Amino acid sequence: MDQDNNRFSTRVIIFLILLFSPLFGQLSAVELESDNSSTVSELSVQNSNNTELATVNQDQDDQVQHEEEHGETEGHGSEEASSHKPPGWSVLPFVILLLMIATGPLFYEHFWHKNYPKIAILLAAIVVLYYLFALNNEHGPVHAFFEYFQFIALLASLYIASGGIHIDIDKKSSPMANSILLICGAVIANLIGTTGASMLLIKPFMRLNKHRIKPYHIVFFIFIVSNVGGSLTPIGDPPLFLGFLKGVPFEWTITHNFLPWVFGISLLTLIFYFFDKRNKDVIDEDEIQTEFTNKIKVSGAKNFGWLALVIISVFIDPNVFDWVPAINYHGQRFSFIREFIMFGVCFFSYRFADKEAIQSNDFSFEPIREVAFIFIGIFGTMMPALELVSEFAKSPEGVALISQNTLYWGTGALSGFLDNAPTYLNFLAASMASQGADINSISEVVEYATGDTYPHSQLYLKAISIAAVFFGAMTYIGNGPNFMVKSIAEQVGIKMPSFFGYMIRFSIPFLLPMIILTWLIFFLFAK
Repeated sequence: MDQDNNRFSTRVIIFLILLFSPLFGQLSAVELESDNSSTVSELSVQNSNNTELATVNQDQDDQVQHEEEHGETEGHGSEEASSHKPPGWSVLPFVILLLMIATGPLFYEHFWHKNYPKIAILLAAIVVLYYLFALNNEHGPVHAFFEYFQFIALLASLYIASGGIHIDIDKKSSPMANSILLICGAVIANLIGTTGASMLLIKPFMRLNKHRIKPYHIVFFIFIVSNVGGSLTPIGDPPLFLGFLKGVPFEWTITHNFLPWVFGISLLTLIFYFFDKRNKDVIDEDEIQTEFTNKIKVSGAKNFGWLALVIISVFIDPNVFDWVPAINYHGQRFSFIREFIMFGVCFFSYRFADKEAIQSNDFSFEPIREVAFIFIGIFGTMMPALELVSEFAKSPEGVALISQNTLYWGTGALSGFLDNAPTYLNFLAASMASQGADINSISEVVEYATGDTYPHSQLYLKAISIAAVFFGAMTYIGNGPNFMVKSIAEQVGIKMPSFFGYMIRFSIPFLLPMIILTWLIFFLFAK
């Protein structure tokens, strides 16, 4: 009876942490560690004496544990087995949230902007409560919390640190100048991530085009800098970084993704160039400013050090380095030191930033606030969708469908609407399982990436990698920087297209053809 009460209390605590995590930030992880310490201790005792397992009356979800060589387990599905699977209707809160994100700014703008934090938290709370008390599944909400914790720590630190860097490009705006800046952004995305590159360059890009800025400028920035550009290194985009942590060699992405990257960036930039060349609704800059120095001036350069600290901290992972402290939960090691460093960067990079650079950037916390609340709703409500996708991908029926084509379109279609990082891991796990390999074995992941042991494995991994990154640009929620860039643009008065408007006007007619051509050239007939 006491044990049941403890388990009930644990679920209540987990629910409260998830509910208020945008408000408590760093404190949440510490509270979770404390509140779950008794549960972790129980599991440690159980693991030391196998005979006691038969006498302990627990739910089946606490009996399913999958430990890796260093205590790491896959954090996105297979280890989250419980006594009940989520039914199909449990994805409704996620669908409702997507519909409200799409329709709110169009049809009930005042209500939406006033109440979106409450709506996002309420819908997330419904799913979390259902998992904790109806499905008896604590694993899913705990994973969702830590994924959100890591997500918002990275996004906030990059946003605030880059907000103290003012880049002034004293050059006349032109389609060529814009195209060069976008290509440079695509390269930089592989050095500081798509999020870092987006936060660093979006405001200089808007200032460069201040007399001719249109929504398509922002959309193609999202396509090229915030997504496709980050295909070459594990630092570039979160799915590729997760693959690196699982065992994919660091140089693998640039070796195998280079040609699709060149093709995608070139085609999108060419489309943008002709799009921009047709933009005649502009003020003649020659009448406003007769001389341009063609120089780039940077103020607040010391904040590049804070950006570097964020990038370095990304590699401080307890599942890679055993010496890194971690929160142990059911045999899994969740990071918190890395996130504390990132939240520290948030505070100190703003506290000691160049005030003139902050003012020149018109820095505001509103974009990161909006992203924080919207994505707690997304991370909370998408749990059933991810779990159902994962179950099918690893089922005999799903495994029978494995090919480079199904992996490309399956990973891509879901990456546009779900978080592309867990989608990448789920399809990689299914792809490896179809050939008898285990994603939780680093040596097998290395063999899968090198292609020496498993047939077509390099082609399959390439299809998953390219699709997860490219398709992330299909919607505002496909990749973290997308919504952030949209919010920053709206802060300065740019009328951005709605959720569906973005897809109908831009991603379907311009991005999708590039995606189809990439498939035709690099995957359809490849062997």
